[in-house]
Amino acid sequence: MTNVFQPRNLLLAGMPGIGWAAAGDWTGLPWGLLAALCAGLIPAGYIEWRRKRGAWGDRHVVDRTKRAPIFLVILGSIGTGSLLMVLGGAPAGILAAMLGLWAMTVVLLAVNTVWKISVDAAVGSGIVALLAAAHSPWWLLGYGMTLAVCWSRVALTYHTVAQTVAGTGLGAATAAAFLFV
Repeated sequence: MTNVFQPRNLLLAGMPGIGWAAAGDWTGLPWGLLAALCAGLIPAGYIEWRRKRGAWGDRHVVDRTKRAPIFLVILGSIGTGSLLMVLGGAPAGILAAMLGLWAMTVVLLAVNTVWKISVDAAVGSGIVALLAAAHSPWWLLGYGMTLAVCWSRVALTYHTVAQTVAGTGLGAATAAAFLFV
C-alpha cells in the first residue's frame, strides 16, 4: 500500500489555485507554481536524491532522528521562494501562504526533535485550509482527502493516530497566516 496523496502532489495541485486567488486572475498561477516548486518539488527531489544515496530506506524517512536535514532544505527552499516573491512583487496572499508553510515547517522541525509528527497530514490539512480561505468554504470538503492521508499513514504504521491528528491541526493553523492578509 502506498500513499497517493504525497505532500509534493498536494502542493502542486493546491498552490497554483492559491496563487490564482491571491492575484484575482491567471497572473497568480506562475507565483503558485513557484510556491509548489519551492515547497514541494525541491524538497521531494532532495529526499529522493538522499534516498538513492542510501541515506534513508524510502521517501517517508520513518526514523525521525534523520529528518532534520530535510526540514532545513525545506526551510531554505521556501525562504528562497519567498524572497523571490518579495523581489518580484508577488501578490500578498501567495507570499502569506508561503510564510505560513515556512512557519509550519519550523514547528514541524521543533516538534520532530522530541516526537514524530505527520508531515503528510500537516501538508494535506494546510493546503485544504488555504484553499478554503482563498476560494470558498466548500474546499473544506477536501478534508476527506486529508483523512485518507491520515488513514494511510496509520495503516502503513508510519504514524499513530495522535501524530496524524497533531499534523492535521498544525496544517489547519497554517492557514491562519493567509486569513490575516
